[in-house]
Amino acid sequence: MSNEQRRPCAAIIFDLDGTLDDLAAAANAALRIFGYPPHPPAAYQRMVGNGVSTLISRALPAGEREKVGEEGLVALTRTMRGIYADKALQTTRPYPGVCELLAVVRDMDIKSGVLSNKPDAETRLIISHFFSDHPFTAVQGALPDVPLKPDPTAALSMAAAFALPPAQILYLGDSDVDIRTAKAAGMYAVGAAWGFRGKEELLLSGADAVCAEALEVVKLLGA
Repeated sequence: MSNEQRRPCAAIIFDLDGTLDDLAAAANAALRIFGYPPHPPAAYQRMVGNGVSTLISRALPAGEREKVGEEGLVALTRTMRGIYADKALQTTRPYPGVCELLAVVRDMDIKSGVLSNKPDAETRLIISHFFSDHPFTAVQGALPDVPLKPDPTAALSMAAAFALPPAQILYLGDSDVDIRTAKAAGMYAVGAAWGFRGKEELLLSGADAVCAEALEVVKLLGA
């Protein structure tokens, strides 16, 4: 749907980006505890996005996922979550321009929310720490009774919290998971090329638009 054909966006949902290094540190610490080798932080660029359990499963050496079994994976996941709870704010920082974008969103009286596959408690901790002055309508991380993205259930629940149809909501994220979530929910899918996956993946995933910098999103909100 082109900018000319769609209605102006009345709300925006953000993925929680900029957390890779802390996630990598927590995963590596958990791997070491269980006797597995760690990975360079950059290697986690292709492991994150689908929740902690999937992340730690992908981080295991080839063939080990079957060996550890479901019980071992649960133990690894629980260990990583415990470590991440203490490390979530060590190196995580807002991307350049995000705070300015939020200020514009607030001034435009556009509703906003955060939806992440990271644990709910840490998602809320990060948002309250860095963006305590922004009036988010909803903030949600991974919950045990809600399917993870790219399932659209959580995104559609957030649309209900906004009291808006999905077509009036811009969904902003930096991975294929985010774009697939937005498309499945019937939202305007915008890729954040300043993240770690890049423009090509976002376009191949079906993004309606891709922005190189955070403030470029503003013109899409008012389109």
